[in-house]
Amino acid sequence: MTPDKKRKLRNIAILSLLGLIGGTFAFTSFNQQALNDRENNIQVEVGGRVHDYYNRDTENKDVFVENYGEQPIMARIRLSEYLETQQTGAAAPTPLVAGTEREQFNTWTPYIPSATAIGMRTGAGAAFNRYSNLSFGWSREGQSAPWYLPTFNHNNLDLSTAAAGHARDLADGSEELTHPGDGTDAYWAEGVTYTNGANGTIWHGAPDGATRTTAQNLQQERAPITMAQWYDLPNNQKIGDFWVIDHHTGWAYWASMLEPEAATSYLLDAAEMTSAIQETVFNGTYYYGIHVDSQLLSPDNSQDFINDGESHDPNLDYFLEGIKNNAVDDEPGNPDYDEDSAPSAFNFHLMNPGRIFTMAGEQYRYLENMGGGNHLIIRNDALRNTSWNAQEGVLTSWFGQLDPEVQALVQPVANSFTTGEAPDTSITFTDATRWLPNNLGGAVAADLTQVVPGGTARAFALSLADVTRLSGPGLAFPTPAQRGSSALGWWTLRTPAISTHAWLVHTPGHLTGNHVRTVSLPNGGVRPALILHQ
Repeated sequence: MTPDKKRKLRNIAILSLLGLIGGTFAFTSFNQQALNDRENNIQVEVGGRVHDYYNRDTENKDVFVENYGEQPIMARIRLSEYLETQQTGAAAPTPLVAGTEREQFNTWTPYIPSATAIGMRTGAGAAFNRYSNLSFGWSREGQSAPWYLPTFNHNNLDLSTAAAGHARDLADGSEELTHPGDGTDAYWAEGVTYTNGANGTIWHGAPDGATRTTAQNLQQERAPITMAQWYDLPNNQKIGDFWVIDHHTGWAYWASMLEPEAATSYLLDAAEMTSAIQETVFNGTYYYGIHVDSQLLSPDNSQDFINDGESHDPNLDYFLEGIKNNAVDDEPGNPDYDEDSAPSAFNFHLMNPGRIFTMAGEQYRYLENMGGGNHLIIRNDALRNTSWNAQEGVLTSWFGQLDPEVQALVQPVANSFTTGEAPDTSITFTDATRWLPNNLGGAVAADLTQVVPGGTARAFALSLADVTRLSGPGLAFPTPAQRGSSALGWWTLRTPAISTHAWLVHTPGHLTGNHVRTVSLPNGGVRPALILHQ
């Protein structure tokens, strides 16, 4: 395609949020007074921003969601398209789809894929198949996830997108361009710090002199799929870092909670016109646009994704419930993730790894079915301000305060663990992200937690070998984002490194043996684990 024809392309981005507020992070349209009350009483920053990077010359088009707040969010995006052509001498352009209008975005044609092929449009949108190819997801041979510049705009009542390059934002009162960058592929790289105003432009939502440092998008576990394809996945693979498009409505859902300071993988990576447009417009002009409609909300309000008057996939409720629980149970029979319940209310054998549940005042992550009626679980947050040296005492104290019904289920483990020692420099990994060690040996490799008859019923810290065994697709920690996050805090393991250091899971989910044993900080600590028998 010639540069002149490419320059005729336009991209439109709009963020259609119903509201992001403090406290419980509900929609502002629910209750304005409740918004004021929550903001007055609970100072928790929550918020999300859609990034839309577009370059019409290269046809690069990147769409993803960033959570810049302090609470997890759920996200969905819907793409709509518009194409019109006008031959030289014609009085007016002709839209590709009858009844659509260029300036009326609600008339544009939603991208509705085939149930079995995400790249093939159906319904009225099938007319676009001849002219435009959209590339979903992001994958580069031998490369990890791309990098982005976090939004400058942390006003959670501002409906603007982070629009860069040739994208333009349509929120009332917003500039068309709201984010630095030229919209080309891989514009941002690791370790770049950008100062607002340094290049003559003060970007929307932040004062002159504010800085942001590039961060990495989450690595997609799989390319975007349709809801029908999602339903056919094994239950232990249904929740994760990937996009799922409802082929009834066109809404694309992020298939897990988006944690604070995280950004989804790309829903869209490119929007390319085919040669057919030149055959159709051999003497004239054309206009093609993509409208990005986005809605972000708290898990407490997930029903608003369903109660919106649209005809969704019949499994949408099941899907959203899995996102909130962080796993899809094999059968119904367990309380929701946030429903505080007595131990007797749970059927642990129905849970899949990673499932979140709240029992007797504590929230846990289900790690695995160990067989014989034994189930490994871990607290879903770190006990903060706990040094490695002090963790045994903290674990004992925490266990002593558990509900007696929970304590009665706890199985004995070794009175003391033979941990071995593994200096950080002695351990190699499967890749540069320090995700999975591949050379554990000796006592370090053998230190796997198990039930020990005659041992002590107690809480314990996982070992380096435990975490390695429990990390990977379909397991308790399928991705780095599931293993570590700023919201949950870094967490120490029981495995020592050299004499003054120990191993921990850092907030990005990677493993490090450079943690000083005496360090006690508010952003991390120890996560108690238990083996329950049911």
